[in-house]
Order: sequence, then structure tokens, then C-alpha cells
Amino acid sequence: MGLQCGIVGLPNVGKSTLFNCLSSAKAQSANFPFCTIEPNLGTINVPDERLNKLAELVNPQKIVPATVEIVDIAGLVKGASKGEGLGNKFLANIRETDAILHVLRCFDDDNIVHVDGHIDPVRDKEIIDAELQIKDLETIENRIGKVQKQAQTGGDKQAKLAYDVLLKFKDALDRGCNARTVSFDTKDEQKIAHDLFLLTSKPVLYICNVDEAAAINGNSHVEAVREAVRGENAEILIVAARVESEISELESFEERQMFLSEIGLAESGVNRLIKSAYKLLNLETFLTAGPQEVRAWTYTKGSKAPQCAGVIHTDFEKGFIRAEVIKYDDYIAFGSEAAVKEAGKMAVEGKDYIVRDGDIMHFRFNV
Repeated sequence: MGLQCGIVGLPNVGKSTLFNCLSSAKAQSANFPFCTIEPNLGTINVPDERLNKLAELVNPQKIVPATVEIVDIAGLVKGASKGEGLGNKFLANIRETDAILHVLRCFDDDNIVHVDGHIDPVRDKEIIDAELQIKDLETIENRIGKVQKQAQTGGDKQAKLAYDVLLKFKDALDRGCNARTVSFDTKDEQKIAHDLFLLTSKPVLYICNVDEAAAINGNSHVEAVREAVRGENAEILIVAARVESEISELESFEERQMFLSEIGLAESGVNRLIKSAYKLLNLETFLTAGPQEVRAWTYTKGSKAPQCAGVIHTDFEKGFIRAEVIKYDDYIAFGSEAAVKEAGKMAVEGKDYIVRDGDIMHFRFNV
């Protein structure tokens, strides 16, 4: 679907180490600022145990998981909005992404330098927030200059609506708040807000990069971040990037599970991060199951059956007749498509059916 999450943060917070764990495309990782200059792009499989369970029943020739694109973007420093460091490049790259994975250093290590001298993830967050907010303010003020006169004197209702939206954003940004903290009630307001493409309106996941000792319960740095983002529409995730790097070097699944068990984790931070990134992009998965392949298909949450049919092929959407839908739990419980049909558990749905995550779909169409 072409949607991307961008990994951002100050230099030396663990962005590239984390990216290397996520992707087979190995990014350079080193102990100095601006090690990453050009953004690294990785297309990453979304872990989904449902595919393996279906494959055990169907015995397909292949399994095809859903994917998500992750971009490792150059580290940002204070003054980036005015071109400091690689600021202009950073801001251009982040503008192209659909969601932000903001990595915060929440571990102490004298051997890894910090660009500002000491560890303070809340300050680090505020540095990046401030740089993005400055750029968003520039966008807002430019737009205000274009619509203010029309809104105040011209009787243009659309200009008045746009002006009110802009003023709400300006007020929030002037107070040091991100645009995502502002909410709008009507669809018209929401569309105007969306079409501004503000940097700080993008959905964000704060990733607290910790050491092994804090991999399960976090630490005081994590708690400080949790408190700092309480007013935002955002979540946090605790990941120990160095530990994840060690796990990624183990060859077998069994070895990795044993390692995780030894440190008290049920699932790797990388898997949790990929799933969270997928969710952050407002994506869900429907499934198809047959002798050729068991496959996960990505769609935007809330899509109707014809749009999901179009994910497989545009002809499926154009000539959509109906969708035959089996709930994943029913398929597993009855053991085959034939058994589900015999039990009367397969639903026939029309063009208004809203597809649910995990639905096993078969589309009927005619072109």
C-alpha cells in the first residue's frame, strides 16, 4: 500500500541498531552523530501466528505475510528547523512518511556519547518536538496569511472554516503542543486539518530504548517519558535494542525463544514494534487460504468488501458481486473450509460489509 513509518530521534539513541534488527537491509551503526545521512528503507514482514495455524490445516505451497515499510532517517539536532546538522534533509524525509517511530534513549552508558552530554529522554523528545513545531508554525502562518482576509471580510464560509482550524493549530503550537493534540468535531474540519500535512499531526509511537535490566518493566527514564506524553494521542513501547540485536544474530527460532525466555520476555521487542507500527498506520489484515498459498492482505481499517477485493486485483473491485467470509476462529475450530460451510458458519456479504481483521475472504466478481 506504500505506507511508511519513519524512525526518528537524536543521534546515538539507537535508531540504526533498531532498524538493523527490523530489516535485512543493514544500516550503518556507529558512535558518532550523523552516521545515517541517506534514509535506509526496509520492507518488513508483519508477524502473524494465524498464518502458520492456517497453513497447518491447508498445507499450501507458500505462506505470504503482510509487510510494512520502515525508514531509518538521519538523526536530528537542535536548530534543524533552521538548517543545523542535517535538518533540512531530516524534515523533508519525515514529511514523506505516514507515521513516526520516535526513539528515545532511556539507558545509561558512558561508552556511548550523547549529543547533549547526559541522558534525559524528555528533553530529547522536546528538542525534536520543538523543531517540528517550528516548521508546522511556518506552514500555519503562511496559510493564515492567505485565507485571513477572505475569512474575515469576504463571507466565504469555507475560508472561515479553514481560518478557524488554522487558529486552533496555531494556539496549540504556540503553547508548545503538537498538532495531534488538537481535535475537530466535523468531517469538514477534519479534512482541512488532514490536508495541511503537519509534521506534528502524524501518529507517533514513542520507543523507549532501554538496557537489558529494564527490558520488561522499564526504568525511571521510561516513567518520565510516560508522564510527558500523557496528554498526547500517543503510545509508548519499551525495547532493548542491544538485546534485540543479539537475538537477531541467533540462527534458529528455538534459540531466539530460549533467549527471550531467559530474560523473561514472551515476545521479542522487534515483533511488538512491527505490530505496533502496522497498527499505527491504521492497517489491518484479511486472509486468503488455499492450496497455492495462505496469504495476509493489508487494508485500511474500516474498509468495505469491494475495496478489500481491490487490494487483490482492481478487477475484483470493479466487478464485485459478493464476498464469502469465514471468521478465523471458526476456520480453526472446524478445520477446513468445507467443514465451516457444512456447519453454516460461512457468511455471504455484500458491498456494504465492513471487513474485520482476520476475516478469511473469498471474493466473487464478474468483469
